[in-house]
Amino acid sequence: MVKTDILIIGAGPTGLFAVFEAGLLKLKCHILDALPQAGGQLSELYPKKPIYDIPGFPEVLAGDLVDNLMEQIKQFEPGFTLGERAETIEKQEDGSFIVTSNKGKKFHASVVAIAGGLGSFEPRKPLIEDIEFYEDKGVKYFIKNPEKFRDKRVVISGGGDSALDWSIFLANVASEVTLIHRRNEFRGALDSVEKVQELKNAGKIKMITPGEVVGLNGAEHLESVDVEEEGAHQNIKCDYFIPLFGLTPKLGPIAHWGLEIEKNAIKVNNALDYQTNIPGIFAIGDVNTYPGKLKLILCGFHEATLMCQAAYQIINPGKKYVMKYTTVSGVDGFDGTRKEAPKAVVKAIV
Repeated sequence: MVKTDILIIGAGPTGLFAVFEAGLLKLKCHILDALPQAGGQLSELYPKKPIYDIPGFPEVLAGDLVDNLMEQIKQFEPGFTLGERAETIEKQEDGSFIVTSNKGKKFHASVVAIAGGLGSFEPRKPLIEDIEFYEDKGVKYFIKNPEKFRDKRVVISGGGDSALDWSIFLANVASEVTLIHRRNEFRGALDSVEKVQELKNAGKIKMITPGEVVGLNGAEHLESVDVEEEGAHQNIKCDYFIPLFGLTPKLGPIAHWGLEIEKNAIKVNNALDYQTNIPGIFAIGDVNTYPGKLKLILCGFHEATLMCQAAYQIINPGKKYVMKYTTVSGVDGFDGTRKEAPKAVVKAIV
């Protein structure tokens, strides 16, 4: 049982920033996310794309924003459980909650903050017969541990950043990498496209374009894939098939928690603190809805800040918190570190 003050469901930018705001209030956080790494959409869908509307950053790459947020919250030592989805929630007699993941792990928290972005991301699976049989038997939709593919034959399908980036990375890990895309053109960062071209020219990546994986073979685990290329068919022996066609957002099991839902989003009280219809459960970021809602990262940061103030009152009933600017109060980390502005020096000018 993981015990914490605030359980944050969702490790996207809003969920990560909530850790910082909670830390200023001396509240501990644990983050639960179905994706294998922190960052939400920013890490999974467009880590190399620039964002232009983050205050103070005229331009910042999505992946760099995640890195900065992780650095900002490091001193507050949040716990992370990644690759697991929030499945059920039970309210306790004292008003706290126990959330159980799809892998049976339990989390006990005084407050639950749902920061799930557009929902629980599920991979877009290609329409290939018997693909479910080969899941965890050679078919992978996420790459959690690249070393798993060391000296293995890997086939990757897709034409976006994820397919390009993992093809580049695994070119130096796997014994053989084949990249298959239904079109000749790739939609990704220019430097990634050029790097794949270099690796193809060097014989480190095999390319099939336009082409499509149409069949999987193997008695107990994946042994080969059938590929259709301009009307012709060929069989490619491989140990792993990794289709990277993006993610589909779904509210998932949270939709059955008794929360008020409107158009696949969670209704909250935006006049006060972004609390849901269940006291103690908040929804912040793109997962919530209210009159005038804008699905912007900067709005999620604002919502996370007000949510933490309300969470403080729930966790510390009757205790008054006096907000101070960090330039005045400094920031005390749970790891013993302290950040503060240089103090003024009292000295006469003669």
